[in-house]
Amino acid sequence: MKCSKLGPTGLNVSSLSYGARSLGEALSKSKLDRCIETVHAALDGGINLIDVAPAYGGSLAELNLGRALIGLPRERYYLATKIGSYSEARHDYDYSRGSTERSVEHSLKRLGVEYVDLIQCHDIEFADHNQIVAETLPALQRLKEQGLVRHIGVTGLPLNIFRSILDRVEPGTVEAILSFCHYQLNDNSLLDLIPYLKTKGVGIINAAPLGMGLLTSEGPPAWHPAGEAVRGICRKAVSHCAAKGVNIVKLAIQYCCANSDIATTLVGTGCAKEILEDIASINQSMDVALLAEVLEILKPIHNHIFTRGLPQHRDF
Repeated sequence: MKCSKLGPTGLNVSSLSYGARSLGEALSKSKLDRCIETVHAALDGGINLIDVAPAYGGSLAELNLGRALIGLPRERYYLATKIGSYSEARHDYDYSRGSTERSVEHSLKRLGVEYVDLIQCHDIEFADHNQIVAETLPALQRLKEQGLVRHIGVTGLPLNIFRSILDRVEPGTVEAILSFCHYQLNDNSLLDLIPYLKTKGVGIINAAPLGMGLLTSEGPPAWHPAGEAVRGICRKAVSHCAAKGVNIVKLAIQYCCANSDIATTLVGTGCAKEILEDIASINQSMDVALLAEVLEILKPIHNHIFTRGLPQHRDF
């Protein structure tokens, strides 16, 4: 699989990476076995970056990922996890120094490793950015100096949060950003931010290439914040691809991985067959005619996405 440098980190990450959120839903042994099989299939297929967070499944995703990694050489994969967001449903956010240090310590134990390659401030649209700059990032920098984390990043949905942080810290403090739902077939608004991120020397991780279920035959989950107009037009795009004998998932992943400015795109599944199909898709030629047709269908909702977070951090 093609690999690219993630900004200044030196991490040579695969163009497709694995988002381990689904491991937080593996409550039975059979589901856990399938998830472990999926992690191994991802690594065997050439993926070398796995992203997780203590918020996923109330830390169960980290615990199960640690089980999946038992016996595997540490140099075979990069690990990314997060601090700060612990339960969106309960509004459980804590970016203080003490919580940050404890969170990293607990993540390392659950994952069964001595260090993580990338630690990220999670969902900073819910954070006081003064605290992120003055307290959270310095705490992570100290952990980096201790060798417990190798590199530092930030994540979130609204795009303006990244400027809010990067404009206030020294170059190299934040080495990567993780953006989701802003580089996919129906929303590529991340493109406008890429020149700025390049000037800051920051690597880019793209997540949710399927719009958190919008661009799938199953459709989005009930909790998805997109309105019916967005859902309806996405269904049309899915159906159009199906009528051509193509799974829109394949086209969506190819579209994301074709952008050389994005180091890696995260995909998440608890099924080994699906992750292998995703990997296979990026080694196949993209149907540019079909892509044009799908983009035309999605045009009425282009970049018409949702936002969230504290009012001052929202995009609109």
